Amino acid sequence: QVQLAESGGGFVQAGGSLRLSCAASGIVFSIKYMGWYRQAPEKQRELVAIITSVGTTTYADSVKGRFTISRDNAKNTVYLQMNTLKPEDTAVYYCKSFHADDMAYWGKGTLVTVSS
Repeated sequence: QVQLAESGGGFVQAGGSLRLSCAASGIVFSIKYMGWYRQAPEKQRELVAIITSVGTTTYADSVKGRFTISRDNAKNTVYLQMNTLKPEDTAVYYCKSFHADDMAYWGKGTLVTVSS
């Protein structure tokens, strides 16, 4: 079993920055990728960014140029640096890990609120 612990959410004014962290613990088999998804009120969960074990990244168009995903493989930790935040970035942000045994795990989420 794998546990994902997110941190770093909070309240920020538009144009500000936040950094999210997600650490995987437990019986961690080879992680193929880790990433961040978000879910705004009354909307479906959507991909924000993912990063593979070799560092390949994918971003949603809405965050390209503003968000940066990175990871520390030794610590099984992934980060999301969010700059130039907009009110439409307000959501619960969830961490996800996908493993070589085809198992996927989700964190409980961390709330990001961006005021206008």
